[in-house]
Amino acid sequence: MEVILIKDVDNLGAAHELVEVKPGYARNFLIPQKYAIEASSSNKKELEERRKQIQKREEALMAEIAKVTEVLKASPVKVGAKTGTSGKIFGSVTSIQLGRAIREQKGYEIDRKRISIVDEVKEIGTYKAQIDFGKERVIEIEFEVVGE
Repeated sequence: MEVILIKDVDNLGAAHELVEVKPGYARNFLIPQKYAIEASSSNKKELEERRKQIQKREEALMAEIAKVTEVLKASPVKVGAKTGTSGKIFGSVTSIQLGRAIREQKGYEIDRKRISIVDEVKEIGTYKAQIDFGKERVIEIEFEVVGE
């Protein structure tokens, strides 16, 4: 029996996929639990329309990510930190500080959970950080730590 998955189901498929399952599994579990709907001709047409909409949203998102990437890679972000006389930082630079610097200097709000700093930042200098936009879209940017 063919069904269209509404939600992701482990070991079966992702949402908006057409899958073949045994009739009992579909009638007794998938359909009553609202994990799937029956794959009728009208539901298949609706699935195709939904896939087209998802594709358009995905393309718009990719264009926005490309624009943000271009702006972030244009010049390094400067992060201020309190330093001693030898150039060592009191504490270290965190993803929170980097996210705040990106918002103030570049105008983009990036969640701190999406930012990961590659190396530990303990001195003034240039470092690298990775920003994860989801679905394996990771970019690497440079940021510069300057003394305040």
